[in-house]
Amino acid sequence: MAIRCLKAVFLSTLVLFSMAAWAEKQANVVLVLMDNFGYGEIGVYGGGVMRGAPTPRIDSIAREGLQLTNFNVEAECTPSRSALMTGRYGIRTRQRANQPPRGVWYGITKWEVTLAELLSDAGYATGIFGKWHLGDTEGRFPTDQGFDEWIGLPRSSDRAFWPDSNSFQPNSHPSAKFTHVMSASKGEQPVEGAVYDRAKRAIIDREITDQAIDFMTRMSGEGKPFFAYLPYTQTHEPVDPHPDFYGSTGNGSFADVLAQTDVYVGELLDTVESLGIREDTIFIFTSDNGREGVPRSFGFTGPWRSGMFSPYEGSLRVPFLVRWPGKIPPGRVSNEMVHQMDVFSTVASFTGVQVPTDRVIDGVDQSDFFTGTSEQSARDSLVIYIGNTLFGAKWRNWKILLREMDEDGYGIKEMAYPSVYNLIVDPKEEVPELNYLNDTWVDFPLYQVIEDHELSLENDPGAPGP
Repeated sequence: MAIRCLKAVFLSTLVLFSMAAWAEKQANVVLVLMDNFGYGEIGVYGGGVMRGAPTPRIDSIAREGLQLTNFNVEAECTPSRSALMTGRYGIRTRQRANQPPRGVWYGITKWEVTLAELLSDAGYATGIFGKWHLGDTEGRFPTDQGFDEWIGLPRSSDRAFWPDSNSFQPNSHPSAKFTHVMSASKGEQPVEGAVYDRAKRAIIDREITDQAIDFMTRMSGEGKPFFAYLPYTQTHEPVDPHPDFYGSTGNGSFADVLAQTDVYVGELLDTVESLGIREDTIFIFTSDNGREGVPRSFGFTGPWRSGMFSPYEGSLRVPFLVRWPGKIPPGRVSNEMVHQMDVFSTVASFTGVQVPTDRVIDGVDQSDFFTGTSEQSARDSLVIYIGNTLFGAKWRNWKILLREMDEDGYGIKEMAYPSVYNLIVDPKEEVPELNYLNDTWVDFPLYQVIEDHELSLENDPGAPGP
């Protein structure tokens, strides 16, 4: 009996010691964000070889960590990145007192607190290598919002078409000007570099991978915890492979870029390994939203309906893989609901950082769920926006759409009666009435999600400042 008691005391002490060591040792964070990258692209989500390019290195994150099959995002690039960086619905970051919400592509104001700011204030080195798309005016660049260094794009990759277009007309409008690759350090004005044309577009993901590897190596050498954020520019249009990968698969440019991305992610994983920080690094791979909405984009959303700019699952569900050896159990796959906003609160919890208390944080802490302490997500509902228009909500495996989208264009269909889908029974959202008449009770929780959200917005003064 005495031995058993001593053993219990020893184990309790060990657990407390481990928790203290976890708190003292700040984990590095590597966050890879793809651009317009559908659910079905990589091997563990049914893509890879089927898409013309195996993805063994990206797939390895799933084998060594957690794979989510119900990870939800916003339907467009800017709101999605806003939600990821602030832990708040995109509509909330656009709210203004006594005025209509800001435009959907505005980004975030200086007042918002980003994940980079949280980690920077906690002593982290922070670097962003790639596409920002959350503000391109003075005071709203990444290095004004918590990042120590940045190289990449202020806006979107489709502007790479302009310099090579023989119909581009200079001086047509003050905003119609070529995008340049930009770089900056905290406290300095961003500097414009090379014009972002098709040639630069093809090589930029190579360049930002190298920049991120250099950043990780430098910070590790200094013994400083780091946040390396890689919002890759692929697979947003134009999908232009690096010359080293052009034609490498024999299956076209999209497959070439998929193979290219797998190699680049593998190099990031190898860097973490070679620096001896594998157990001290949270590594995340995900996407901002589903495939491009235009047919020529060639993206694949797996079993889900439609693509970005729509309220359907092909827009809202994307890959999410996370690895943290020794903390997140390997080889786990879950269909529990998680939203990209939750990354904010969860990373804050993992790194011992306090989230802001002076504003609504929509993201929830998923640390217990990610580490396997709980089999259930801390979230069972979310709302769906396109632009500033509320389209519907999800609750568990049910979904209500107050509006639907014309998939031959972007026209909004105002429904006389909402569509209700059971996403387990009808994952492609083809038959709204399927099972619904047997389960009209689901109206109550679904409408409650919408009512709670709308009340929350009514009581929210909005995000002040420019």
